[in-house]
Amino acid sequence: MENFRLKVFRSVSENLNFRRAAEELHLSQPAVTQQIKALEEELGTRLLDRTGGRVVLTGAGRILRQRAEEIAELVERTRDELASLSGEHSGTLSAGASTSIAQYVLPRMLGIFKAANPHVKLQIRSGNTEEVVEWLVEGRIALGLIEGPALRKDVQVEPFMEDELVLLYPAQHAWARREELTVDDLRGAPFLLRERGSGTRRVLEAALEKAGLRMDELDIVMELDSSEAILGCVESGLGIGFVTRAAVLPRLPLGKIATASIRGLRIPRNFSLVYPQGPRPEGLAGLFRQFTIEQSRVPVVPAAEGRKR
Repeated sequence: MENFRLKVFRSVSENLNFRRAAEELHLSQPAVTQQIKALEEELGTRLLDRTGGRVVLTGAGRILRQRAEEIAELVERTRDELASLSGEHSGTLSAGASTSIAQYVLPRMLGIFKAANPHVKLQIRSGNTEEVVEWLVEGRIALGLIEGPALRKDVQVEPFMEDELVLLYPAQHAWARREELTVDDLRGAPFLLRERGSGTRRVLEAALEKAGLRMDELDIVMELDSSEAILGCVESGLGIGFVTRAAVLPRLPLGKIATASIRGLRIPRNFSLVYPQGPRPEGLAGLFRQFTIEQSRVPVVPAAEGRKR
């Protein structure tokens, strides 16, 4: 239903890169260039400035990008409305998920969703919380799933699942003989931390500072971009870290890591849906929002209880 040249232009305007647009559309780069040239000739104006080795939208290009996105949204909404007449949903849903959710929560949920909605195509982007919120504000996704505070007033945040950050350390660490740790024990330990912009890091920093431990008191030896990276480094004996309990529990039986409770410190948090301010999402975004909330009611494995080996 969508004009093909507009679809190509949308991809180029989002990526600001002809090669990446070609990969996204499964076209050759010359084919993408030809479609953009034909569109410019049809409209009688330049849409893109490619001088200096960079792709920049012209004034006309910015206007067309906005209208092209509106057309694409209208097409998807129309498809969904027509499909709903027969009781089936179809179309493409673009969503974003922060790293821990994408790795440990979404795989099971997406399998169930696709089984119930086989005609819906899912485009899931993964990044840290800050990136997911930015994609939402820019209109690149219709719905986000994040693990930290959004820190913006122009989006709506709706918790859908409880989580907890759990301390882990190498199984052969001296702490293995301790029944309980204190916040002071963390001061001298080599600390593995998530990257800036991570929701996990924001929640952890707030909890530690509330417990009386400033970030500049930690011996931060490495910043990593995922829970899996932290788990791997802890298993290798490079330090300690905090990750979602969903990541820790399956690895405990392997005997390479251990967890412990910390007196006076528990770090619960929410996984949340995030969408633009205003009415709740409709169409496919609304369908996935409701599905996510319903799936969150499935029983979750309890938080780690004390020290586990």
